[in-house]
Amino acid sequence: MRGWIGVIAQRAKSGITLEEAYVKAWHIITDVNPFPSVLGRVCPHPCQDGCSRGPKDGPVEIRSLERFVGDKGLELKLPLTRLEEGPVRGSVGVVGSGPAGLSCAYQLARRGHDVTVYERAPLAGGMLRYGIPDYRLPPAILDAEVERIEDLGVEIVLGTGVGTDIPVAEIHERHQAVFVGIGAQLGQSLGIPGEEGSGVWTGADYLRLVNEGKVIDTGDRVVVVGGGNTAVDACRAARRRGADVVLLYRRSREEMPAYEDEIEAMLAEGVHVEFLTVPTAIQRQLDRVHSVLVQRMRLGELDASGRRRPEPIEGSGFTIEADSVIAAVSQGPDWHQLETYHPDGGWVDTTDHGPISSDVWVGGDIRGLGFASLAVSHGRRAAEEIHAGLCGWDMPEPEERSKRDVPEVHADLYPTRQAPKPVLLSPEESLADPKAEVAATLGEREFLQEAESCFSCGLCFGCQHCWMYCSAGGFAKVVEPRPGTYFTLTLDACESCGKCVDVCPCGYLEFDPGSVAGDVRSPVLPTAANLPGGSLPHRTDLTTGASDMIDLPPTASA
Repeated sequence: MRGWIGVIAQRAKSGITLEEAYVKAWHIITDVNPFPSVLGRVCPHPCQDGCSRGPKDGPVEIRSLERFVGDKGLELKLPLTRLEEGPVRGSVGVVGSGPAGLSCAYQLARRGHDVTVYERAPLAGGMLRYGIPDYRLPPAILDAEVERIEDLGVEIVLGTGVGTDIPVAEIHERHQAVFVGIGAQLGQSLGIPGEEGSGVWTGADYLRLVNEGKVIDTGDRVVVVGGGNTAVDACRAARRRGADVVLLYRRSREEMPAYEDEIEAMLAEGVHVEFLTVPTAIQRQLDRVHSVLVQRMRLGELDASGRRRPEPIEGSGFTIEADSVIAAVSQGPDWHQLETYHPDGGWVDTTDHGPISSDVWVGGDIRGLGFASLAVSHGRRAAEEIHAGLCGWDMPEPEERSKRDVPEVHADLYPTRQAPKPVLLSPEESLADPKAEVAATLGEREFLQEAESCFSCGLCFGCQHCWMYCSAGGFAKVVEPRPGTYFTLTLDACESCGKCVDVCPCGYLEFDPGSVAGDVRSPVLPTAANLPGGSLPHRTDLTTGASDMIDLPPTASA
């Protein structure tokens, strides 16, 4: 993250304009993720949990920053770039146009391969299209980022289900390799009496119908069952259609797996939640849903998930009036007509790059429910292995990097900042316009302030403290600075006072543990192995001064 954030935050020191910084940052992001605007809206960005700024005044708002850069790319109409030009190397078929499939297709196309994506739905996007409501992800944003992938030459064949409209065998006749990324769009039922019949949907089916613009007769009273993001999205979608909504969750609020900000928004929009409550039967009159019989629960011993297991409280049953029920308890892959790839059904267990045979790879939610960003990563890694195979190369072993310990960031040397607050529609505005996007992109001023609040953990950002405090003149400014490369260190001039390490705010400089002897302390710079993607011009022993000039390495890609 600090790679592309640093490009923007350090633009003046690097001698580039703001627009040049935007373009460079966008290309760094899209090198690994072709959906910055999409993921900047829907990804919870767990990376923020590890941000060193968190204990001081809150983590850097990485998701908001990525969204801004992604939207800037759309505004500037930036195209995705190829890595290689020349004759077509090979042909690959991709089953499913969700984030995993499109990521794989993108990475293969930019490496010179002919790629065809087969999608059974009328539009591309998978769960991004049919599982996330428009108020969180406007279709125009998704359309624009999908179109850029098509502009690279990827063919997306819509309304064509592999195994139903086209035989699996024919796909393998057409292509040398196949990537399967069908997602997990098969909703799980509740398994209670009265569930069969009209007025009951799974969460995945309900959201798909809503996103397709279908008319859904849920009535005025909707009961949603579940505690994840699909359940919360279903609640909010039903509220936007004018229904009174009750959410049933079998555990406590603290254990809900849905994103906290989405839960807060759901409650603000008037959804009532019954915690520690499960449905036991759906009651009908003339085959229409009339009410839901429910039971109170209490939390018992820990289960396999590490959470306390809900246990029924005897005699605690009661009835909730309802016109319809949405079961959003879980979902899994739909292997209908694709059993050739996974005869046993369910989730696929495979290695990091996703191979399940010599010519088939898988990725995304069929490997287990996860974030869209994880699906994008699955597609990229599979593409790397497919590319190596089609080119006749051996897949290189993953590079073993001796990661540095978390650098000692001197947070007290940074000023306290107020994290930007997203501009949100009020609940009244949201419910009045069901398709309106509830959160706005940061303004440019707020974006730049937040980008410049990054601590640049363990990576030089040109603060000049080492240069100013070095009485021996061991540090010199480089002629052409760039993020991560601002000074050179002449080890022969070093007096081992250690002041540079003490005043380095980002933890880039550190003491060589073997050099501490009495008052003698020598600084040591990180090696290339410690900085993914970085490299040092001199790979000699930094503690002996055998090489008399060391450049600080360039920033690594995020």
